[in-house]
Amino acid sequence: MKRPVANPPSPWTGWTEWEVPPPSARLEVFLDASKTILSRNDSPDLPFRYSVNPYRGCFHGCAYCYARPSHEHLGLGAGTDFDWKLLVKPEAPTLLRAALRAPKWVPEVILFSGNTDCYQPIELQYRLTRACLEVCLEEENPVSVITKSALPERDVEVLAALARGPGVTVTFSIPFFDPVAARAVEPGAPPPARRFAAMRTLAAAGVPVGLNIAPCVPGLSDRDVPALLRAGREAGATWAMLMPVRLPGAVEPVFRERITAAFPDRAEGILAKIRRMRGGELNEGRFGERFKGEGVEWEATRALFHLWKARLGYTDPPMAAASPPRQRRGPVPSAQLALFTPRARG
Repeated sequence: MKRPVANPPSPWTGWTEWEVPPPSARLEVFLDASKTILSRNDSPDLPFRYSVNPYRGCFHGCAYCYARPSHEHLGLGAGTDFDWKLLVKPEAPTLLRAALRAPKWVPEVILFSGNTDCYQPIELQYRLTRACLEVCLEEENPVSVITKSALPERDVEVLAALARGPGVTVTFSIPFFDPVAARAVEPGAPPPARRFAAMRTLAAAGVPVGLNIAPCVPGLSDRDVPALLRAGREAGATWAMLMPVRLPGAVEPVFRERITAAFPDRAEGILAKIRRMRGGELNEGRFGERFKGEGVEWEATRALFHLWKARLGYTDPPMAAASPPRQRRGPVPSAQLALFTPRARG
């Protein structure tokens, strides 16, 4: 469905007002000439240090996507620009191979992607995520993938080889069980049932898979928690996570506009529940707090999640496993050995 160009105000480019009706957004793909591919994470809230993002922007178009403000640093908008003006990094596999072969690199888990979805639809054409996974397999470096796509199914043999070798986990982000609500809020992502089918394919091939109910939107998707956990377990997920919705910066107006259009009779109630979960605001950006919620309603949702998680036999997310350093890298300082956890086999 065509959508008019619409971007919230940007602190970098200001507000664009159309003197005529805005044109329809159309897909545009640009080349990103980045000279590095490994992004280093310094947030204490996240369990990984390095991530690979072969793309910027995301055609999944999720209204709640926390990565939207990153597009503003490119001089683009966080609204339809984020959904329809996408950047690809054609040198990503070459850059990744060089990074993993650098003498100072010690193998540790790399997250795919962390900012936007590495398996968004343009991966079908550009195949950069697959190529980067193949590099990690060749260089014996462990990987963790998180996605809203069913496309990992295409790469099942590469992911299975990683599972047998240096290690891999694949987490499917599925916050809605209701396909109608999912399509309204995640218009470019495959239906929930399709994601569960892909999860089942990977699990059958021996790839460790998990479920991330993220973000959980109070008043909209919190009721789906038991159904999501049941469907995930049936599809082979062994761990599950729950995270509340975050609406930093320009994400808030995009989210507000989308749910108001899709759920006009419920939108204010949804926003009110989010405020109660966030201490009266629509977002909490402080480290250590942004992935948490508060209040009676959110605690009830968390209790429901943990009840069904225990009932269905889920575990906590696995610790990131890392390959032992290869001999050609030379000796590894003993202080670095603490970074590694032996990969469970069985």
